[in-house]
Amino acid sequence: MPEKNALVVRGGWPGHAPVETTDRYILVLEKAGYEVTVSDSLDSYLDTEALAATDLIVQCWTMGEITGQQLAGLSAAVRVGTGFAGWHGGIIDSFRAEPGYHLITGGQFVHHPKSFVDYGVRRVSEHPIVAGLGPFRVTTEQYWLHVDPGNEVLAVTELVRDPAAPAPLGTVPVTWVRRWGEGRVFVTALGHRLEDLEVPEVDTMITRGLAWATR
Repeated sequence: MPEKNALVVRGGWPGHAPVETTDRYILVLEKAGYEVTVSDSLDSYLDTEALAATDLIVQCWTMGEITGQQLAGLSAAVRVGTGFAGWHGGIIDSFRAEPGYHLITGGQFVHHPKSFVDYGVRRVSEHPIVAGLGPFRVTTEQYWLHVDPGNEVLAVTELVRDPAAPAPLGTVPVTWVRRWGEGRVFVTALGHRLEDLEVPEVDTMITRGLAWATR
C-alpha cells in the first residue's frame, strides 16, 4: 500500500498550464510512493471523508471562484493536518475575492511587469527546503505580493523597477512556509511556465516543499 495520499486539484485560467505543470510533480510524488488522485473540480474540497485521508493537497488553480462551502472544506482539512502546497498563480493568484483563502496561503499576487524580467533569487534560511541552494537567476514573471508577516520566508528577490507601477522597490519573498492549524503550507511564487519549473533550484524547492508539507 502507498505510504501517503496526495490530491492534485487543477484548473482555472489555462495560461499557467495547470495540467502540464502538475503532471510533472505527479510523477515526482508517485516515484516517492504517494497514491495520487487528480481532480478538475473544487468540489473535491467538499468531500470531508476523502480529505481526512489525504496527506497533501497540491493546488494549481489560477483565479476562478471558490464557494464558501468549498473554502470551508479546504480550510478545515488543512487545520487538522492535511498539507497544502503549490506554486505561482496556482496557489497565490487563486480566488482573488476570498480573503479567507489568502489567510491560508499567507500571500496574494497583486502585480507583475508586463514583460518577463531577469531577476535573482537567494535563500535567507537554513530550512531543509532550501538548504544548500546557492543564489540563482530566472527570466520570467516577477510577482509583487502582499504577504503575511507571520510567514517563515525561505527565499527572496529584489524587485525590478516597472514603469507601470512606480511604487517603492525592495526585497520581497519568493518562497515561504507557514502553519494553518496543524497543517503545513508551502508556497513559491516561481513557476509561471513549465520551463520555470525545470530550473534546478526551482525544481528542488518544489520537490522538497511537497515532501515537507505532507502530513
